[in-house]
Amino acid sequence: MSSTPLHSEFDSIASLRSALQARKLSARELAISALDAAQRRSDLNAFLHLDRDLTLAQADTADRLLATGKSTALTGIPIAHKDVFVTQHWRTTAASKMLATYVSPFDATVVSKLQAAGAVSLGKLNCDEFAMGSGNENSAFGVVRNPWDATAVPGGSSGGSAAAVAASLVMAATGTDTGGSVRQPAALCGVSGIKPTYGTISRYGMIAYGSSLDQAGPIARHARDLLDLLDTMSGFDPRDSTSLEICDGAANEPGRIRGDFDAVVNDQQAAGDQPLKGLRIGVPTEFLNGGLAADVAAAVEAAVKTFESLGARRVSISLPRTALSIPTYYVIAPAEASSNLSRYDGVRYGHRAEQYRDLAEMTSRSRTEGFGPEVLRRIMVGTYVLSHGYYDAYYLQAQRVRRMIANDFQQAFADHCDVIMGPVTPSVARHIGDNKEDPTADWLADVYTLGVSLAGLPAMSIPCGFGSPQRPLPIGLQIIGNYFREGQLLAIADRFQQVTDWHQRKPGQA
Repeated sequence: MSSTPLHSEFDSIASLRSALQARKLSARELAISALDAAQRRSDLNAFLHLDRDLTLAQADTADRLLATGKSTALTGIPIAHKDVFVTQHWRTTAASKMLATYVSPFDATVVSKLQAAGAVSLGKLNCDEFAMGSGNENSAFGVVRNPWDATAVPGGSSGGSAAAVAASLVMAATGTDTGGSVRQPAALCGVSGIKPTYGTISRYGMIAYGSSLDQAGPIARHARDLLDLLDTMSGFDPRDSTSLEICDGAANEPGRIRGDFDAVVNDQQAAGDQPLKGLRIGVPTEFLNGGLAADVAAAVEAAVKTFESLGARRVSISLPRTALSIPTYYVIAPAEASSNLSRYDGVRYGHRAEQYRDLAEMTSRSRTEGFGPEVLRRIMVGTYVLSHGYYDAYYLQAQRVRRMIANDFQQAFADHCDVIMGPVTPSVARHIGDNKEDPTADWLADVYTLGVSLAGLPAMSIPCGFGSPQRPLPIGLQIIGNYFREGQLLAIADRFQQVTDWHQRKPGQA
């Protein structure tokens, strides 16, 4: 028996889809090999819940669709879901003791959309507890390990998703991005990931951390793989009050992003050997400051030069409030978390303490026992900034700065550039436990991703190199677009991946 899953022999979802449609292999065969591989790589701790019967039932449904010729772009493709998307049959824990045994009575919209498209889910993926973290060390069920180096973090909070894709356990996975939690783990694990414009994907059934920030996004190897997932996942959902009906004049529905992607690709092809001619790439001076590691800076610079060789033009821009995104985010996100997590009180659902004298003590003990240290820390911060006497000084002020940060991006797009590029993280993946003595040190590592989330913009990470010989770990390039320009971002990333092979590198390869 091969030590790698069958799907890892294919370099993209498109090539695997062709093999499935030609009946060269079945969805059931793919699912069995993927499940076996996931069990063999339990050392990564990427999965929290596998259920062979559930997965094979979905695979059999996919095979029936393939046999009738009614398959979609994702029919039979093995995927998995971050464990903050509720699912009817697999447990949904949010990587927390608070929800250790919870099984939802319904599926999240993202889950149901992908299942309806015929994708075959292996199960639920590990993450930082309630999506709070940047290293996937905050899970109540143990740290996820980076497939490139078992002593390194995979990034967070979607670390299980990125690790599973990087280790070729699945072709793609869902994640969520509140402050960079799709882009950062994608960068640190050497895969691709995209956070779309806020509101383009339904948040219904996605366990909330920061409601004005949370957005679902896919992780895969290739930009075109991301397109297949993102186009399926997006769309208006009346059950989500933050879901958008219209995106820049176009209906928010499957086909919008693919249509935009195809239009950009057609323009690129018409431009001949300079497919990106006319594209203005803004590189913020604030992204190239002294806090950026030399190996990351070199890889990002080389990637920008590759884009220039394809016809793009580099423009120096300024995002003057980049540094302020950290304090702004860590006021707003904990405030929203404090509100969202108040529902876990030991009464309605979730963990309940065994011993207590009255209702107040039951709630206090249940929350103390059920939540981990990082979640408790953010609840306390959020409760403080929302409290009487501090709301105006902290929360209201942070919202004002948030608007200024969004305006900085809009001014850059209006006056100087079409897309913005820079690093995703200041360095390659750190060692597990490095920040044990200073749990807030990870917050500083989000400096390049937080502003995008505060502004609600689309952005993605694609592999662009590796670190120094001392730590030759993956490095990601961040590409930021204006609102609703997901198709443009994916087309630009795809063009880069046609002339580079960073996204094809896998752990263990020479």
